[in-house]
Amino acid sequence: MKIGNGRHSYDVIEQWGRLPAGLVLGTTHGVVEDSQGRIFIHHTGRQSVVAFDPEGNYLSSWGDEYQGGAHGMFLNREGEGEFLYLSTTSLGFVAKTTLDGREIFRIGAPDRPDIYDREKKFVPTQTAVAPDGRIYIADGYGQPWVHIYSKDARYVKSFGGLGSGKGQLDNPHGIKIDTRGAVPLVLVSDRGNSRLQYFTLEGEHVRFTQGDLRQPCTTDQWGEEIYVADLHSRLTILDGNDCLIEHLGDRPDCWKKPGWPNLPRTDWVPGAFSSPHDLHVDRAGNVYVVEWLSEGTGKITKLIHQR
Repeated sequence: MKIGNGRHSYDVIEQWGRLPAGLVLGTTHGVVEDSQGRIFIHHTGRQSVVAFDPEGNYLSSWGDEYQGGAHGMFLNREGEGEFLYLSTTSLGFVAKTTLDGREIFRIGAPDRPDIYDREKKFVPTQTAVAPDGRIYIADGYGQPWVHIYSKDARYVKSFGGLGSGKGQLDNPHGIKIDTRGAVPLVLVSDRGNSRLQYFTLEGEHVRFTQGDLRQPCTTDQWGEEIYVADLHSRLTILDGNDCLIEHLGDRPDCWKKPGWPNLPRTDWVPGAFSSPHDLHVDRAGNVYVVEWLSEGTGKITKLIHQR
C-alpha cells in the first residue's frame, strides 16, 4: 500500500517490528533512532524499551522499572556517547540512561510549591536537550509548564502556565529543539490549544503555528521540514515556513468512535492512522509512527520513503 504524493510518497509497512515469544507491546508512546540506525520504542508493557534494527528485527529490551509510566523518549548525542531521556507519566520523573539501560540520573518535580502540591502532580510527557546541554521537560499531563534544567540536572527556571495566550500552554505534550533557523528555538506541541508554539531557549514566546492542526502530540525535524504526529488520526508535514505540505494517513472523525483511542485490531484501517502519538524520520526519510492504543496492542508503522 502507498500513501502520500510526489516526494512525500511512502510504502506502508503495517505492524512493523518482530518481537520474541513472550514479549508484547503495551501502549506505544515513544520512538527514536541511534547513530547505528537502531530504532528504540518506549511502551507501557514490561521491558519498556525495545531496540530493533532498521529491518524490524528484535535486538534487545530492558526497562521493567519504567513500564508503569513509559511515555516520551528522546535520544541525545553527548560527546562520544548517546543517551536516552525517558519521560514517565504515572511515575512522575524523567530518567537519563545509556542505550543499554544504565541509569545516570532522575529528575522529579521541581521545588515549585506554587505549581505542585499534593493534588497538583508532575506528569512529564516529553524531554528535549538544547545544543548547550540544557534539558527541557514538558509537563503535558500534570501542570502545563515547561521546566529547564542544566545539563547536570540542576533546576534553572520554568515557563508556560495554563491558558491560550502568548506563552501560555494547555497540555504541552511534546517538545523539541528546532534548529532550522539562525538560532535554535524550543518547539512545544501545545496539544490542548491545537497549535505549535515556539520559544527562545530562555522560554520567551516567539510565535505560533496554527490552522490545519487538530491535536499535535509531538514533532520531528527532517532537514527544513517539521513532521507532526497528530493524535486526531493523521500525520502532518510542514515546510520550512511551517506551511502545509501534506497530510498522511488521515482518518477523519476516528477520534469520535466509542472507546477511542483504545480501538481493537478489528477497527484498524490499513494505510490510515487512529491515534499517532510520536514519530521519527530517519536519515533516509523513512517515517516510524507509534500510536496510543489499548494495552497489549501497541502499534508501530513504518513508512518507506519513495524517492
